Amino acid sequence: MKSISRITLCFLMAIFIFPCAALAQEREQTPEEKKQEKEFYEWIDKEVKRLTESLQLEYWQEFYADSILTHDYLALRDELSDLSKNKISNTDIYVNVQDKWMEQIYNAFHKILNEEQWTKYLKQGAARDKKNRDKRKAKAKK
Repeated sequence: MKSISRITLCFLMAIFIFPCAALAQEREQTPEEKKQEKEFYEWIDKEVKRLTESLQLEYWQEFYADSILTHDYLALRDELSDLSKNKISNTDIYVNVQDKWMEQIYNAFHKILNEEQWTKYLKQGAARDKKNRDKRKAKAKK
């Protein structure tokens, strides 16, 4: 009987504590941060819709495109934010971080697109961007 009441007590505490913690985290965001977050996700949605229309993506490709862009752009944003917080002033480091994540997106899209879609994607600017990344990478190695 005591173990059941302890489990019930723990369960009730969890029900009340977790929402309070979530609300506390929610309050930490300023209105400007909330606006930026909303704009970020709206931009992702627009980009996925643009890719869906221009490349005639299947529903599963649309899902992957959304997941790829959301994950990689959040990771890029976090990494750039960390550099900024650490007061890194070397612009080459910021460019390298951006190139790393853009290369990640490029490779991930290559895996989910068929040949026809990939060709269209490259013509939309991905090939030019890849060429520029490769040039910067070669220049950095010298």
